[in-house]
Amino acid sequence: MLSILEKISFLILFFFSILIGLYILNRIITIIRRGQGSKEIHLTFKQLLKTSSELITLKPTFNLRKSTSLFHALIAWCFLYYLVVNAVDLAEAFIPDFELIPITVVGNLFRFGTDILSVFAMIGMTALLTRRFIFNTQDISFRDNILLYPGARGKIKRDSAIVGIFILLHVGARFFGQSFRIALIGFDPWQPFASMVANKLIGVAEYHLFNAIHAAFWISFGSIILFVPYFLYSKHIHIFFSPANHLIKPIRRSIGELDKLDFEDESVEQFGASRIEDLGWEQILDSFACIMCNRCQVECPAYETGKELSPAAMEINKRLLLNHEGRQISRGDPSTMKLSEYAITENAIWACTTCGACNQICPVNNEPMRDILDIRRSLVLMENNFPEKLQVVFRSLERNANPWNIIPSDRLKWAEGISIETIERNNDPDILWWVGCAPAADEHAQKTARAFLKILKAADINYAVLGELEKCTGDSARRAGNEYLFSEMALENIEILNSISPKQIVTTCPHCLHTIKNEYPSFGGNYRVAHHTEFIENLIRRGELNLKKQTGKITYHDPCYLSRHNKIINPPRHIITAVTDEYIEMQRNKFRSFCCGAGGAQMWKEEEDGAERVSSNRYREAESTNADITTVSCPFCMIMLSDAGHEIKSKMQIMDIAEIIASQL
Repeated sequence: MLSILEKISFLILFFFSILIGLYILNRIITIIRRGQGSKEIHLTFKQLLKTSSELITLKPTFNLRKSTSLFHALIAWCFLYYLVVNAVDLAEAFIPDFELIPITVVGNLFRFGTDILSVFAMIGMTALLTRRFIFNTQDISFRDNILLYPGARGKIKRDSAIVGIFILLHVGARFFGQSFRIALIGFDPWQPFASMVANKLIGVAEYHLFNAIHAAFWISFGSIILFVPYFLYSKHIHIFFSPANHLIKPIRRSIGELDKLDFEDESVEQFGASRIEDLGWEQILDSFACIMCNRCQVECPAYETGKELSPAAMEINKRLLLNHEGRQISRGDPSTMKLSEYAITENAIWACTTCGACNQICPVNNEPMRDILDIRRSLVLMENNFPEKLQVVFRSLERNANPWNIIPSDRLKWAEGISIETIERNNDPDILWWVGCAPAADEHAQKTARAFLKILKAADINYAVLGELEKCTGDSARRAGNEYLFSEMALENIEILNSISPKQIVTTCPHCLHTIKNEYPSFGGNYRVAHHTEFIENLIRRGELNLKKQTGKITYHDPCYLSRHNKIINPPRHIITAVTDEYIEMQRNKFRSFCCGAGGAQMWKEEEDGAERVSSNRYREAESTNADITTVSCPFCMIMLSDAGHEIKSKMQIMDIAEIIASQL
């Protein structure tokens, strides 16, 4: 098909395009390797199988915006198919009278797939460009109070336009090239759409069709030659780095598990992340994997309530800096700005509730929450820069090992007048009940503790509590960035727990559950841990609780650290439906539950300025179900939602699941 001159020209252009692309790719890999953490990659067959499945089905993208995700899928499936199509077209263009895919059953199916997917891809790309540039959909834009890298708004739109035009040119030129070819050789039933176009070309002179075929080839492959060098600077690079992100990212016990910092290593000069090169290598990889879809922003409770935080903007800002300063960063030079100067504002850093919604929803496996927590670590440990009210919490944790500053002798005041088993009296319990700090200070949590105690006694469970030996797990310290304080508290608690060797630990707080179950193993504490909803559900399943039904509509609020962080979804619902036939689900539920606003140490400080409080937003949603009772399974959620209800003098009750069950025994 191609003349000798065309072949030589093509090979020269293609060679230089690939050479430039490999040079840029090598720089990107060098930048990623500048990140912190072990560079050892442990691939498992399970990871490979899961990544391959998600690459083909694009399942993670369908968690949100299903119709938009379908248009994206049409393009992605066409891209995967075109890896073969382009190879075939090149071979046939360079080898005279050679037909790599002959007219057989396989050849017919191949041409049919090419025809169908080409049309689908053009439809999908046109729909997405229309959505972005004509309808200007708000969920892919940013509010004015969001920090963006200089010129970012224009660069984001320009990038989308260039990528979209490339896809339409490449696929469209190839499709119309086939139409011109069919017009020469006759109708092909296995290429129905291209044949429809070919029918409109009847009567066109053959030499015009030959010229059109050549033009279509050069437009189709010329667009690739031109796009490759730009491709590595565009969001389109996610097609390579997204699978890599799924495949080689470290396996974690939970989306909220953080890396342990080594305070004994005197060579370490930076704790946490001040600049982009201080982040883990996988967090830098996130920047290149980001598809700029803003799903994380849509799910973020801070953004939803008008705060300055946008996880999407942070990832995009990181990427734009790497594009701008890539050469010096790859050479080992420091980046010119701190993350808090161009990627995310300090207000935004402290607005994060660490709910994990951004990590959970991201289709390319990015973890914006980890970046924010690493920046907090740097602000606290390196700059002594944090909200003033957190200083009170840190002192309380240091002095009395709990954020409420309750003295150890008062930890069991909630149980005054009630017989309760402590580890001193019962040193071989079946379960060690980790009561948590809240019942020592908060009246709502005290009701939960008394209710759970009643359940334990009703089921005749051999249990014990630590009493005065129990201390805060350190969750608030770690989420607030005070890693050193957390490390000390964790080691003290692990020493106590290891001396007891509990058969099983049961907590009534998802934050305690998460910390003991997912964070303590890095410090030498490995335990069998369950949340009280899991424990109560097992009691009900085994018939160890005699329950009666209650009247009234009940809805349930999924705590972030129970649902997203620990994937405990069904036990609370099984418990509630065991005592009522009037259960109502909230619109945002399970893995997509909306935060109460207390996580990430928000409980202990003033909420950043925004349109409304996170807790008020969630309470209105609960109230919209017309439920009589909203059940929770976290003391922080109880406090936040109760306070939100009191502000508007709502009659809807907020109760822990344990209270519901205890009242129906």
